[in-house]
Amino acid sequence: MVNKQRLQEILSRLPGLRIIVFGDYFLDNYLILDRSLSETSLETGLEAYQVIKTRKYPGVAGVVTANLRALGVDVVALGLVGDDGNGYDLRNRLVESGIDVSGFLQIPAYDTPTYNKPMMREPDGEEHELNRLDVKPRAPLPASLEDRLIAEMNRALPQADGMLVVDQARSLNCGVVTDRVREELQRLAVAHPGKILVADSRDFLGRYASVILKANLSEALRAAQVTRAAEESAAECADRCGRILCGRTNRPVIITLGEEGIYLRERLDRPGSVLPAIPVSGPIDIVGAGDSVNAAMGAALCAGAMLNEAAFLGNLVASVVIQQIGVTGTATPAQLLEQYKTHFET
Repeated sequence: MVNKQRLQEILSRLPGLRIIVFGDYFLDNYLILDRSLSETSLETGLEAYQVIKTRKYPGVAGVVTANLRALGVDVVALGLVGDDGNGYDLRNRLVESGIDVSGFLQIPAYDTPTYNKPMMREPDGEEHELNRLDVKPRAPLPASLEDRLIAEMNRALPQADGMLVVDQARSLNCGVVTDRVREELQRLAVAHPGKILVADSRDFLGRYASVILKANLSEALRAAQVTRAAEESAAECADRCGRILCGRTNRPVIITLGEEGIYLRERLDRPGSVLPAIPVSGPIDIVGAGDSVNAAMGAALCAGAMLNEAAFLGNLVASVVIQQIGVTGTATPAQLLEQYKTHFET
């Protein structure tokens, strides 16, 4: 456990940091529907849902930026956005949050990646999510855009304390982080050993080298190309994956285990360990929890925290975020100190 004085010291350093968040930015577009207002389409005879309100938030990499900003970190957004309405909304939401978007490239004829999330409000007042409508890249990223993104990374990194890579694409080389970009990230990690570079990738974590890896257990299994044995605990499985991945990258490996905590492997020649999660009571919402851990741990490492200290902050942030129901939450330093008081000073 990190004592209160050390926690305050780490938190006090965060506003002095400048961190790049590079990767796939989506617009989370919530459409609030009211069932009692539904009409029948004259053309199709189908129910025509009626939108009574919309909510728009930066999603995926944008969730990481929101968590960093809540901690007081100066954030640089690096990615692609279309020259369309969703791109306008996404860019504006980032600017409103105080994020540097000078490296956020606006591309004509590019559909801004968007998660359209219809939320149906039933007559009893309850809301539930209907099938999501996804707009995302499905063709390989052109070399010309790779060139521009690589140039922006090289421009921004020397002035930053670190970079968090958010690799969301499910199709190889169709997102912002392509194989060529990953090669450049490896080169930058070697060229700038004092910078913190952390990669979080849903499907392609095994293609990274020379950077810190952050994953949940299913992502770690895919990256390590192993199968969890029936008798293995989550911690044992994470340790097996951690050994493999740390051996490939020669860098620390972080694997989130939900309510069981966070697995850490700092070096191949040292054993891995699990830092237990901070228990919470009542309803929880785990949406965005992994991104909040990514932001908190990346920021703490940039602030000079040890890996176990960064993981403690990650667990603390997650315990605050998952108690925020129906939203992709964030945690401020004041909320973290209050949560610390509740769990460790009573």
